[in-house]
Amino acid sequence: MKRIIALITLFASPLAAQDFSDGSQAKTWNLYAEQPARFEAKVVDLLCDLTGDCPDNCGEGTRQLGLLRTVDDVMVLPLKNNQPAFTGAATDLLPYCGQTVTVDGLLIEDEDLDAKNIYLVQTVTTADGTVNKANKWTKEWAKANPEAAGKGPWFRRDPRIKDIIATEGYLGLGLEADAAYIEENF
Repeated sequence: MKRIIALITLFASPLAAQDFSDGSQAKTWNLYAEQPARFEAKVVDLLCDLTGDCPDNCGEGTRQLGLLRTVDDVMVLPLKNNQPAFTGAATDLLPYCGQTVTVDGLLIEDEDLDAKNIYLVQTVTTADGTVNKANKWTKEWAKANPEAAGKGPWFRRDPRIKDIIATEGYLGLGLEADAAYIEENF
């Protein structure tokens, strides 16, 4: 009897009714609990929606952006774009601030981990049907940091990261802790 009630509850719940994989062309990242998901959503400034603090144009790139899903008004958190590095999606979504778009990517949801509505944006499609890959972050970073040009991963050259390492060390525990760790292990 418990099994029947559990099945009825599962299929009657809004979560079970929402399958966003239809029409998705998202490429897998082989991440735990990922599911292809394509849906329409309004691009919003999360702080604006949560607190009412609403600067022009979603903060001009200084804010984390969200996707307010049209079909159910659920806030989805786009934490990654389509690049191999785990870079944020805000750069790719900012041009669509306040607009309704269709996004395609990977939705991560896992009840055991209490992970809900975490999203990896791969493409953004505008109302006129233009499809844009979500891969602008490193190009925009390079434009903003011309002094950090060079070979290797961007994070090894990022001035902000280098400043933090210079004061807090690689482990974030201070320069003395780094020195002790290097001494013991290398």
